[in-house]
Amino acid sequence: MERVIELVRKEFRQLRRDPNMLRFMLVVPVIQLILFGYAVSTDIKHLRVVVCDMDRTAASRDLVRALGSSEHFDVVAHVDRPRDLDGWLDRGHAAVALSIPPGMARKLDQGQRASVQALLDGSDANTGTVAIAYLSRFFMAQSESLADGNAPDRPGIRVETRVWYNPTLASAVFMVPGAMCVIIGLAATIATALAIVKEREIGTIEQLIVTPISSWELMLGKTLPYLGVGMANATAILLANALLFHVPLRGSLALLMAVTALFLVCSLAIGLLISTLSRTQQQAMLTAFFFLMPNFLLSGFMFPIENMPQAFQWATTILPLRYFLVIVRGIFLKGVGLPDIVGQLLPLSALTVAIMTLAVTRFAKRLD
Repeated sequence: MERVIELVRKEFRQLRRDPNMLRFMLVVPVIQLILFGYAVSTDIKHLRVVVCDMDRTAASRDLVRALGSSEHFDVVAHVDRPRDLDGWLDRGHAAVALSIPPGMARKLDQGQRASVQALLDGSDANTGTVAIAYLSRFFMAQSESLADGNAPDRPGIRVETRVWYNPTLASAVFMVPGAMCVIIGLAATIATALAIVKEREIGTIEQLIVTPISSWELMLGKTLPYLGVGMANATAILLANALLFHVPLRGSLALLMAVTALFLVCSLAIGLLISTLSRTQQQAMLTAFFFLMPNFLLSGFMFPIENMPQAFQWATTILPLRYFLVIVRGIFLKGVGLPDIVGQLLPLSALTVAIMTLAVTRFAKRLD
């Protein structure tokens, strides 16, 4: 028993010598609890709705107002023509497009059942399924409020739903493109961080420093191979998807690969930055895990960003994976082109430049 006690004391002394490990063990669980408690929610609220009201009556305006007052829907825009609804769904600016036909109020006044059409963005299978249920419940409540208790045939409003991009609401259609983003980003970040820290651990980094090579050349030489591996990884995932999951690629393959290369550069820069903060491979792994866990939870990979508290929504704006996910799912499922992804491509590019600049600066200082 004394030998066991002595080993326990030795481990505590080892922990005191490694404050980074101790901080990680004490602080990270608390941060994870906060993330899971506040940011992770399967409840669907505040679905963005764009409306085309062709009836333009008091009844149609009351209907739209009641929809916007619901805790589940937010009316974000009105358009004049039904064909203008398409762009809102394509760009991801709305999850539901509601079209109210002319003559709705007249039919209700005549005791007839009126119909409205709802187009849903089915690229997120879970959100699409819940949105259909919420819409059905909402219009059922509206029909009951319009009903005359003495009339056997109660007038009401029927909603006709059409799901775009993923008509069957298959979960694989939503998950596979997102999983591709997470996998290639995770692999590139960890591989780069470990490769550089390993050079420092075994002492070969000093041998490279004394050679006639600049810090930029050393950095490029260490990271470019992983860019190639990452592109090969992305290609393998695309082939596996085509053979196993059959998720359609409706957009440009060239555009997808170009944006993937940009995201990989950003992931490599994050790995390079982690290597400058770590002295051992163990520290590099822990630091990478500390960064990648919130990136995974807050990026919108599984949980809608719109459901998170406002502070967490602001925090997601500095996560490269957030923008890459929207781009990849848009190219895969909606067939969007370059003009449609500019709003996501610009912040992703800015983050790549900022992280790369910081990583290179710290990397050069560590070499000096």
